[in-house]
Amino acid sequence: MACSTHLLSQSLYPLNRANPAAARGHLRFQASPSVRLGSGTSRRRALGLRVAASAEQGRRQVEVEYDLQAKFNKLADQIDQNAGITRLNLFSPCKINVFLRITGKRPDGFHDLASLFHVISLGDTIKFSLSPSKSKDRLSTNVAGVPVDESNLIIKALNLYRKKTGTDNFFWIHLDKKVPTGAGLGGGSSNAATALWAANQFSGCIASEKELQEWSGEIGSDIPFFFSQGAAYCTGRGEIVEDIRNPLPANLPMVLVKPPEACSTAEVYKRLRLEHTSQTDPLVLLKEITENGISQDACVNDLEPPAFEVLPSLKRLKKRIIAANRGDYDAVFMSGSGSTIVGIGSPDPPAFVYDDDDYKDTFVSEACFLTRNENEWYREPISSKITSEEDLPPEVASVSD
Repeated sequence: MACSTHLLSQSLYPLNRANPAAARGHLRFQASPSVRLGSGTSRRRALGLRVAASAEQGRRQVEVEYDLQAKFNKLADQIDQNAGITRLNLFSPCKINVFLRITGKRPDGFHDLASLFHVISLGDTIKFSLSPSKSKDRLSTNVAGVPVDESNLIIKALNLYRKKTGTDNFFWIHLDKKVPTGAGLGGGSSNAATALWAANQFSGCIASEKELQEWSGEIGSDIPFFFSQGAAYCTGRGEIVEDIRNPLPANLPMVLVKPPEACSTAEVYKRLRLEHTSQTDPLVLLKEITENGISQDACVNDLEPPAFEVLPSLKRLKKRIIAANRGDYDAVFMSGSGSTIVGIGSPDPPAFVYDDDDYKDTFVSEACFLTRNENEWYREPISSKITSEEDLPPEVASVSD
């Protein structure tokens, strides 16, 4: 796989590039007043000596000219060739399930699903720096309570990459968290995929995107999806990923509304009754959405009934949003195993979310659909922003999803 030369959506900081001139690919030597750099064909020598008589002063003047500019530029070219990435900033977007069908239970205890996953513009930012350590990664975050040890999916992803490739890069990582946890948005899975992508960039792209996608399934079922182009039909446990030809339009707005309470995925699946799930063929849902757009009937989520049992207030929230809908939303549904309710068609939440004290700690964000180009990571749209009263609600600091 060719390594992207532009690395859109990220910041590159190679060695010895601390000034704008150097950032263009070369170091420039700035001469002191006592040294004069050659300027002309006759002066482009590594070392030149000229003796000139100064008749006006009646004294001899000796001027030594070094072409230090050429010497240092040659050295800089050599450094540029050998220097790799030392720091990298990446956007780590989350996803929604536009529809989610649970089609059966597997012998390994997992459930088979069929779902249209789509990346959206809400996401975290992760900063990676090469560490001088050859034994340990160091993770920090802006949110108290998020694990920073090897239980975090970012560290698991970096350990997996080293295991698969035999590389020995370790990192300092800072996670700027904006995606709430326990939300059904796959924020932790996205962080893991982003870490795998970053590790591969630092190593010169020695693994293909297909390999990264296959490896990632070893540490999480939702992680392989993020190596799609951003819109995919996912089956199996979620690790079988098929890109769709017609992603949903980027200019179709949505609003995300998440109460402070999280939904335990394990509890939701424990209450799932397969006989009570939708009987609609997921391929029919996929065709309907990709050909005719989003509608309430097509946005099926088989995990809604058990999630509403786990968290009855979530059912009331969805009903209130639908009741307040004045044609703004094409569909209102829960993403994943909850507890985020998505309204497609408008970036604005119903007024009661702001007016009712019962929802004062609710997380609210506008978003849009997002995709990426091959060999480039996801780029954060300029208009992306959090619209809640505070940058993060309290529950975002709960366990990593």
